[in-house]
Amino acid sequence: MGTARRTLRNRIIATVAAAAALGLVAGCGGSSSGTGGGKKDGKTVITMGLFGVMGFKETGLLERYMKEHPDVQIKTDVAGDEQTYYTALQTHLAAGSGLKDIQGIEIGRAKELVDTQADKFVDLAKVPGTDHFLPWKQGQVTTGDGKVIGLGTDIGPLAVCYRKDLFKAAGLPTDRDEVGKLWAGDWKKYVDVGKDFKAHNKDPKVAYVDSASALFNAMVYGNPEQFYNEKGDLIYKTSPAVRAAWNLSTQAATTGLTAKLRQFQPGWDPGLANSTFATTVCPAWMLAHITEKAGPANSGKWDVAKAPRNANWGGSFLGVTEASPVKEEAKKLVAWLTAPAQQEFLFKKLGNFPSSQKALASPAVQDATSDYFSGAPIGRIFSEAARQIPDHQVLGRKDGTIKDIFGQGLQQVESQHTAPDKAWADTDERIQKAVG
Repeated sequence: MGTARRTLRNRIIATVAAAAALGLVAGCGGSSSGTGGGKKDGKTVITMGLFGVMGFKETGLLERYMKEHPDVQIKTDVAGDEQTYYTALQTHLAAGSGLKDIQGIEIGRAKELVDTQADKFVDLAKVPGTDHFLPWKQGQVTTGDGKVIGLGTDIGPLAVCYRKDLFKAAGLPTDRDEVGKLWAGDWKKYVDVGKDFKAHNKDPKVAYVDSASALFNAMVYGNPEQFYNEKGDLIYKTSPAVRAAWNLSTQAATTGLTAKLRQFQPGWDPGLANSTFATTVCPAWMLAHITEKAGPANSGKWDVAKAPRNANWGGSFLGVTEASPVKEEAKKLVAWLTAPAQQEFLFKKLGNFPSSQKALASPAVQDATSDYFSGAPIGRIFSEAARQIPDHQVLGRKDGTIKDIFGQGLQQVESQHTAPDKAWADTDERIQKAVG
């Protein structure tokens, strides 16, 4: 949804930069002769296609690997925008050329690749030392016959980030455990707290929650089945979970609880900086973005409480392509980059939350706190949420596309005052045109 997810730089860039990234991904190493990898000048050259800030290049992990393996040279192409990256990847997969030895895979694309392109990726099921991932994480890139097309990088367990000062002004508790109890077990309770907040909030410029679409996503992602069923059939129209998420989200939108600011869309960052809303549904990777965009002036005003229900929002994988002439070396690199120690390292450096059970259990993760978020025990909060996510989650081929279209429909309700039933019908029509 993502798609992947850490900070805004990871997921959203300007249109011009995205276009440049497309040229980069499509053009570099894109000859029909191979991946650009191979044995050259006494070294093994491994190429990687990545997107956003996955952290491997930015934190120096690749440099460290090359230092420890002087016979290996790693070359990377990084697209700032995942949508642009995936468009190019689809083109290369269809053409059978232009692929890298290692390709990043975003969770919203995993099912489509598993169903339609698994033969283009190496089976990583039996790579030594890769039995440490959360079962539901690896299940997302496993085919029906047990082939694993990628190894997990980060995940996005959910919490609720809230402003203590704004809660206090509205007469609500501010202690994170007490706040979590207000809405424990039910997103409807979260909306009820919002009604209480609105009734006692004296600043008309402050809304309870940033957007209806954030609430919708959090609710949907907490279910084993979301937009598709196990057979791959679209079920969003008849799914009680999707309909419940739509109804509650539109209720929030039509009762003035939202700031009408879709996450990572124009206006959301200034909303963080200017204290425009009191809560936001926050996957683990979002904390770094809030810290940056809300700025030093709001340090210590934010805190983190458990979400009403656990869910995962975001995460990525690394896969090795069958086109690679250096498959064995690429597999070793992928295994190393996704190993517990490296996942711990990326968590400490960037906040990318580990998909490795061993990394989750480490003191580096369990004991992690955030000064910006009032000393919140973020390691404990998010790791507990991660462990309680259902082991089996049904992903669909076009989950990311459908999520975006639902977001547009909810924006109709919020900003254009479209009736929820009319917005649902419009959303359904757009989904049918986009995914059939």
